[in-house]
Amino acid sequence: MRAPLTATVIGAGVAGLACATELLKRGAAVTVVERAPDLGPASCSWWAGGMLAPWCEGESAEEAVVRLGRRAAAWWEEHAGGVVRRGTLVVAPARDAGEVKRFARRTENFEALDGAAIDALEPDLAGRFRSGLLFRDEAHLDPRAAIRTLAERLAAGGALLRFGTEATEAPKGDVIVDCRGLAARDRLADLRGVRGEMLVLRSRELALTRTIRLLHPRLAIYVVPRGEGFYMLGATTIESASRSPVSARSLMELLSAAYALHPAFGEAEVVEIGVDARPAFPDNLPRVWRDGKRIFVNGLYRHGFLLAPALAERAAALAFGAAETEEEKDADRLERQAL
Repeated sequence: MRAPLTATVIGAGVAGLACATELLKRGAAVTVVERAPDLGPASCSWWAGGMLAPWCEGESAEEAVVRLGRRAAAWWEEHAGGVVRRGTLVVAPARDAGEVKRFARRTENFEALDGAAIDALEPDLAGRFRSGLLFRDEAHLDPRAAIRTLAERLAAGGALLRFGTEATEAPKGDVIVDCRGLAARDRLADLRGVRGEMLVLRSRELALTRTIRLLHPRLAIYVVPRGEGFYMLGATTIESASRSPVSARSLMELLSAAYALHPAFGEAEVVEIGVDARPAFPDNLPRVWRDGKRIFVNGLYRHGFLLAPALAERAAALAFGAAETEEEKDADRLERQAL
């Protein structure tokens, strides 16, 4: 009997754990190595919004993001559970109603809503918005619960998870899947960091049930319900790899936007403030390609949970001998030129 393919995945963020899941599903012997001592704040996945919202992302992202993200909710339901399928509600204050029309022109797969329809969907927003969009097929999940579940199921399925282990200490498998994020800049010269900031608030007065995007000309925000009155609020997008604490200006802008969504957020408890630096290539699109024994999966930008499933499936296919596409060959050439 032929020995199974041995695969070493470097990085236990959402990309690494998704890749390990797909490799294990195909019969590989999988080892995941992670330099952090455990799952937690060291990974930018810890600070993600967990929105599975491909059509909304199409407002500013390339078509590939929409296409690759469409099956994300089904993948997460299969491998981690906890997916909330209540859609995404997009609204704007009356003075910025033009923002809703602009958003509609750049997206698809939505229903236009009037004020009464918004009130019926989210009674706590009654009377606050006159128009909006509902992306009914979108979903969200709790990122921390999702990656914990992936790790637990990997271990239960026979994968080895080695925390507190540097990449240089990783076992040499038949293939190495490099999911190090920004740490891979030693091999990926054009990778950059994009800073994001988030808050977790707790409001005992609100019971919102779906992801809500509030459009604003200066700072659009999203609010993702976590249950029991907890809400994840984000996020800024700043061209910086710094993980320094949130600035006073960013904090005030995020809280002001939350207050504009509903004044009850003015009395909410600030439970947590977080910062991450997300890996991105110059075009803000992810890349998967093979260079010898090493398969790179990187550049998920702010679409980690949305795109990780599709990228993991492709990485696993490459590990088991699938031919590179012309696009993947181009990605390899770009990196060689950058070096």
